[in-house]
Amino acid sequence: MTSPQTAVMPETEQRTQTLPPWKVLLHNDDVNSFDHVILTILRLTPLKELEAVERAVEAHNEGQALLLTTNQERAELYVEQFATFGLTVTCEPDE
Repeated sequence: MTSPQTAVMPETEQRTQTLPPWKVLLHNDDVNSFDHVILTILRLTPLKELEAVERAVEAHNEGQALLLTTNQERAELYVEQFATFGLTVTCEPDE
């Protein structure tokens, strides 16, 4: 007795496409207080208080600080959101 043949389907190849990372940079200014900068970082990002303070101090001392890395669309959204609070934030590809 022969067994029935089973059709073999070609394996479906699954690919996960990851978006290229973009850096979100906070720039120093002489207009905003540390409290305003820190509270805005806390409001708009997932960073915790200590991280927000560190980023604000780094931007003050070095001229800019890396806030976070994300995809381009979200990075551009962060730039717009920070601008509404009077802060200068830019984004660029993370090479």
